[in-house]
Amino acid sequence: MIIKNLELKDFRNYESLNLKFHNKVNIFLGDNAQGKTNILEAIYISSLGKSFRTRDDSDMIRFGSEFAKVRVDAEKDDEDICVELIFTDKGKGVKVDGVKIRRTAELLENIYAVVFSPEDLKIVKEDPERRRKFIDTEISRISAAYFSRLSDYKRIIKQRNAFLKDSKFTNGRCDVAILDIWDEQLAGYGAEVILRRNEFIKKLNVISKKLHSGITGGKEDIEIVYEPNVEVCDNLNEQRELFKKSLAASRQKDLASGTTGIGPHRDDIAILVNGIDIRKFGSQGQQRTSALSLKLAELRLIKEETGENAILLLDDVMSELDASRQNFLVNSLGDVQLFITTTDLGDDVKAALPEGKTFYVNSGTALEK
Repeated sequence: MIIKNLELKDFRNYESLNLKFHNKVNIFLGDNAQGKTNILEAIYISSLGKSFRTRDDSDMIRFGSEFAKVRVDAEKDDEDICVELIFTDKGKGVKVDGVKIRRTAELLENIYAVVFSPEDLKIVKEDPERRRKFIDTEISRISAAYFSRLSDYKRIIKQRNAFLKDSKFTNGRCDVAILDIWDEQLAGYGAEVILRRNEFIKKLNVISKKLHSGITGGKEDIEIVYEPNVEVCDNLNEQRELFKKSLAASRQKDLASGTTGIGPHRDDIAILVNGIDIRKFGSQGQQRTSALSLKLAELRLIKEETGENAILLLDDVMSELDASRQNFLVNSLGDVQLFITTTDLGDDVKAALPEGKTFYVNSGTALEK
């Protein structure tokens, strides 16, 4: 898979921009706050329908404009794909090959783009929610069905929590039949989420181990471990029943607290290096190496699951990596199309990169060298 062209209209600080990309490497050079990341953000949005920087779509609209437009032309399996997104203050519209889509799930599995930014270093060292988001985003990227199930689960959790909160203020008096219905639905959707996460993390662990060993010259062994809030079974029906029993056992506690304390929305992922939990005790170098291993494993897993190379977007991350990590990253990409933003790129990295294009970004313009 490659991105061939990008067109922006009133997107972020770009009034108008049309770029034709190289199928190997595209470097965006410029000072900070000139619009380099905005270009990567636009490509990423064509993949998942959302930004990696903000939850508010209106942030994408250039100041003083009524809408923003992103158009990405890509090639996948020797076929052309066109994704268009329009953002207004009322929401967004998405078209794939000229056909309007109504659900985000319909956008997934068209363009695969993986971003690695300094923010991703927080996957290792910050709260479980960030790690859940990482896993959910990557599974959704290769499985629209998972995205739909996860969305259903989140919807039911929101409804159940609202119900529990109301019951809390009526001394726990509630319509048990309604709670039973929600628990049945929650167990069904949640069981699928749990099993898919478990399967994905096992695969991610195998790939990460090989990559991490390569990055560290065999000095470190990484292990990615699923920490589910509900015990994991091998069978979907058994998982559903086990989740239902867990919800039933936790019901009185949930009614007292006004929130759902059991389920995959409470999951976490342990990241161990040489047996040490680096979420708490790892050095900054170990955390950076682990984040790099996870991102490269993500690329490999997308290739295994879909048969397609994902696009890799490196947003000002080279400066966060030392020379050995930079070289390992560049040399491990194979046929992956690469987009790099940076204020400066070292001569060693330039020499290691395959041929490509360089764009100079300044105040909402991007000019090819």
